[in-house]
Amino acid sequence: MEFIRIDGSYGEGGGQIARTAVTLSAITKKPIEIVNIRAKRENPGLRPQHVNAINAVASLCDAQVENIRVGSDTIKFIPKEMRGDSLKVDVGTAGSVTLILQTVIPAAGLSGKRVSVELRGGTDVPWSPTLDYLRFVVQPAFSMVGIDFDIDVQRRGYYPVGGGIVKAAIEPCTNPNTFDMIKAPKIEPAMVSVCASLPAHVAQRQIAAALSILQKSGVACNSYSASVEQSSSPGSSILVYAVSNFGPFIGGDAIGERGKRAEHVGTEAAEKFLVTYNSNAPVDEHLADMIVLPLCLANGKSRFVVNKASQHLNTNLYVTSKIVGCKYEIGKADGNYMVTIEGGT
Repeated sequence: MEFIRIDGSYGEGGGQIARTAVTLSAITKKPIEIVNIRAKRENPGLRPQHVNAINAVASLCDAQVENIRVGSDTIKFIPKEMRGDSLKVDVGTAGSVTLILQTVIPAAGLSGKRVSVELRGGTDVPWSPTLDYLRFVVQPAFSMVGIDFDIDVQRRGYYPVGGGIVKAAIEPCTNPNTFDMIKAPKIEPAMVSVCASLPAHVAQRQIAAALSILQKSGVACNSYSASVEQSSSPGSSILVYAVSNFGPFIGGDAIGERGKRAEHVGTEAAEKFLVTYNSNAPVDEHLADMIVLPLCLANGKSRFVVNKASQHLNTNLYVTSKIVGCKYEIGKADGNYMVTIEGGT
């Protein structure tokens, strides 16, 4: 059997390489071998969240797998036919639910299957997008390329306890659309601020701080909500975003943590949002590397402008080109970066 070999230490060398490679393997039915997984990191090899993501996709396509365990630096993934099914994944403690969804959503949707997923773990935790970023920024962008999904938050999960419960319904997409997002109108941002097992004023203070930062930059915001939700442990998050059905797709999120004032959380999210908003790029750097995966399978040329050509973006383009043969280019565009992707097969 011939395997496509992926170097897991390439570029930023993180777990995203394994998630992207396994997702594309499941969609294309091409066996892969990943070596040097997270080789440059302090704790190299697969971590629990990577094992959970790979096993979730493997269960959906009855894949034969080798060496899928915590600490493994080399794995093999041999997919079979994807099946429409329901899936339950317990990530454990505060392992990131959103990173699992980033893997399962395109794997299921682009295989043309309808899948429902229930996940337990961390909904808003460090080193991963918040659940609201996935709901309010990623979901409409993916919908534009033909991948539709709904997310129902039943309980939030924060570090270190986790315990969040999320249900997702993923619709089939047999032929993703190309994506042309060179410019988009400036639209007024909105905010979603959440706290759990904390006083309501925490969510309100996050909003007040974010509003202050936006106003100092001359940006109005008249749409915002503060809510208190259920969770197994205290926590908070906020998202500042500007999205329409036809672009832009930009957001800045932040999470609370012990000793971090609510005002700091709100300020962090607003400042992160303004970096992209003030650049006039219609796609933010975090969505950029996520949208690469469906675009590499679209029949035709896609283009988008992003404010930063991150290592994550470059790495994801490398992995997708290795597996599906897509061609890509990153060039300068008025202080931003133009990404062009010619879909493979």
